[in-house]
Amino acid sequence: MRAPDELRALIEDYLLTLELSSDLGDLRDSMRYSLAGGGKRIRPVLCLAAAEAIGCEPERALPAAAALELAHSFSLVHDDLPALDDDAERRGRPSTHIQWGEAVAILAGDALLGEAVRLALSYPSPAVARELIASTQGMIGGQYLDVTHSGDLAELHRLKTGRLFAAAIGLALEAAELPALEQTPWRAFAEELGLLFQLVDDLLDRDGYVLVHGVEETRRLADEAAARAKGKLAGIDADTSVLEEIVASLVSRTS
Repeated sequence: MRAPDELRALIEDYLLTLELSSDLGDLRDSMRYSLAGGGKRIRPVLCLAAAEAIGCEPERALPAAAALELAHSFSLVHDDLPALDDDAERRGRPSTHIQWGEAVAILAGDALLGEAVRLALSYPSPAVARELIASTQGMIGGQYLDVTHSGDLAELHRLKTGRLFAAAIGLALEAAELPALEQTPWRAFAEELGLLFQLVDDLLDRDGYVLVHGVEETRRLADEAAARAKGKLAGIDADTSVLEEIVASLVSRTS
């Protein structure tokens, strides 16, 4: 089993050499700027780790993992726009719309999502693309709840954060062609990941759940989510040691 750092290097190399549609012309520069902004690549690393735990070579899951990262990058580019979160900085450098202008940023986000779907459709089965599209629609639905201040906090984060985390596992299942009847325990584990990430994120930012429940209660909820995730992994008949390591890193992260 490959360590998380090895899997991250695998996805970084793949993204670096990924060929984007020539029809996009110079728009590709802003897309690559958005993709190269750093980050821990948690979602694609989870995807590759799950694929390997299932018994699939991580290389086979690389297009699916990259598609997920492109869809995530699309969401960040659009979230940073003045009409949404209006963030001028992303990961220590200018946001895409600051660097390239709002119009180009909108088009770059659109094109990133288009490229994500193209990668997902490179598999023999359309199940990978269906997984990606469904999760992306869920994420967009969560963003809508956020900007319209509708729905409760749990539902907002289940969609906005949770759907792409669940897709990290779901895409691995479909790329590995795991029969549907064997997917249930994996998907139960996947459902815990987004909540865990969001709770820890809110603890770091003193936002979201912390504003509603306070620090101590949010920490308790995060610990419970981590325990549930580990419990789900324990019930899977596979070597899930790398996934367990990733869960532990989500709990202890400081940024």
